[in-house]
Amino acid sequence: MIEINELTKFYGKNPVPAVSNLNLEINNGEIVGFAGLNGAGKTTTIRVISGIIFPSKGTVMVNNHDIVKDKVQASKSIGWVPEIPNFELNTKAIPLLKYFGGFYGLKGPSLDAKIEELMKKFNIWDARNKKLRDYSQGMKKRFSITAAAIADPDNYLFDETLNGLDPEGVRDMRSLILSLKKSGKAVLLSSHILSELENIADRIAIIKEGKLIKIIERSELSNLGSATVRITIDNFDKDAGDLLEKYGTVEVSGNLVVVRELKVSATEAKKINAVLAKHGYEVSKFDITGEGLEDYFLGLVKGNGAQ
Repeated sequence: MIEINELTKFYGKNPVPAVSNLNLEINNGEIVGFAGLNGAGKTTTIRVISGIIFPSKGTVMVNNHDIVKDKVQASKSIGWVPEIPNFELNTKAIPLLKYFGGFYGLKGPSLDAKIEELMKKFNIWDARNKKLRDYSQGMKKRFSITAAAIADPDNYLFDETLNGLDPEGVRDMRSLILSLKKSGKAVLLSSHILSELENIADRIAIIKEGKLIKIIERSELSNLGSATVRITIDNFDKDAGDLLEKYGTVEVSGNLVVVRELKVSATEAKKINAVLAKHGYEVSKFDITGEGLEDYFLGLVKGNGAQ
């Protein structure tokens, strides 16, 4: 479990913090998506959690260990996969993984077996005798994930790990992250690919200019922002259109009626079906949807959406 409390991070003499008073928890068995524009503070937050840099203010607890006061124990419980893997490119994979394993007291046949298991799992075993400079970008990311998993940590940080992967790589990453959740790991997934966050995240935290501005629960994804009502009225006539105009802007195409820019709450909009039935209209389809995540996200981070 990762607990972030009032996290603030300044760089140098810059008076504007890269991250400001951020509070967020990533629970065991949970995937939290982390979304924001470039420069919003996502990578800074992840680097602080991983212990690469220290917070200016606030605390980060990893499995109840303070990342500053008890850095060694906290770091042992974290698997960090950076956006751009940075390894010694003239090194071969297995010797480097053995070196990483040594940090956790892993050695001998058990470490050898673990390395083989992970390299096969992430589909880089056939490249085990190649130097990392000969790995493709996707293979380097797979190696980075292998390195992060070597000690089977309880918490994983993925910083734009999906970037640069082909569709098969994205699918494999999705499968991996879901398997981590199933095994009780806490996962923080930063990504520009909002559709993937929408697919697998239990919650999505949106950050803007260093500040956490919104946390979206999975149950809210189907009803974001301004709702739109779509109704199929088998015996539609002009009076039905007039009746619906008090609820919002009405668009008609045959028997399909779309009501946008609602003037009433979503709760009131759900009663439209009953109102139409009361007036003798036969409704064969009634659906209320919110904005898509991408439109809602852009509205928030560009200052156009309700928080």
